[in-house]
Amino acid sequence: MNRSARAFWLRAPGAGEIREVALPEPGEGDVLVRSLYSGVSRGTETLVFRGGVPESQHAAMRAPFQEGDFPAPVKYGYLSVGVVEQGPDALAGRTVFCLYPHQTRYVVPASAVTVVPDAVPAARAVLAGTVETAVNALWDAAPLVGDRIAVVGGGMVGCSVAALLARFPGVRLQLVDADPSRAEVAKALGVAFASPEHALGDCDLVVHASASEQGLARSLELLRPEGTVLELSWYGDRRVAVPLGEAFHSRRLVIRSSQVGTVSPARAGRSYADRLALALDLLADPALDALVTGESPFEELPELLPKLASGRIPALCHRIRYPDAP
Repeated sequence: MNRSARAFWLRAPGAGEIREVALPEPGEGDVLVRSLYSGVSRGTETLVFRGGVPESQHAAMRAPFQEGDFPAPVKYGYLSVGVVEQGPDALAGRTVFCLYPHQTRYVVPASAVTVVPDAVPAARAVLAGTVETAVNALWDAAPLVGDRIAVVGGGMVGCSVAALLARFPGVRLQLVDADPSRAEVAKALGVAFASPEHALGDCDLVVHASASEQGLARSLELLRPEGTVLELSWYGDRRVAVPLGEAFHSRRLVIRSSQVGTVSPARAGRSYADRLALALDLLADPALDALVTGESPFEELPELLPKLASGRIPALCHRIRYPDAP
């Protein structure tokens, strides 16, 4: 067996490189995966790329197969799709999703991979980790039939949440973003779009995912009395001001956090594996292809990440293609 692979490493904040890495010999309960695609989540991964993970969150932010430590050098990522080249008969030759960094081949326990359903193309399956975040958010939010809902922030997570909420019967739903180009993504997902100043108020629920003070303030303004903001934004090392004066108390508003690192207490009987399998099943919907806004070959990652981090390349999920991808 070829015992080497190539992996993307953050050498220092703002600077990445591709390194040759040695692969271990797969054990009896392991699989060897040959990568087809991986995904760059512009929010979390670009925050890691610029060295923005606060020291207090270094342990909490570790990815399952991360190597190295924040801020750098570190091998980080969690959206990988590949084919099992070696492993148990039930997995050999199957397309699988794994929470693994950007690497051409890797060895992990068989329990760490999830088979991609036949109805889901490998190229779309890179979205599984983000759709899993959206599933967990909606378990936390518990929307009801007929709710008035806004999703503020049309990034990768916000659009994933909006795509799932679009399936709820009777809801009044808007995706709210300051970038008018997000209207095309919303249209592809079957969701109404509004700028922040034209968003509809009197919402029962607002899901906030813009990672901005302005977005959080607007989310609170859009609520009806006793309404809830579900906060999905990850601010990293930035401090944010929350407008808790004015009518916050008199209107009895609620701000709740949600984070994919823990299965929602509302679904305590479900496992991480259950949640990920559900996310992959939901990816049978071709409308979710709208969340992939670009694709680059693996070799270009060192030049690509600075452009994504600076916003020179606007993106939701940027897909990375490996040499053996179809």
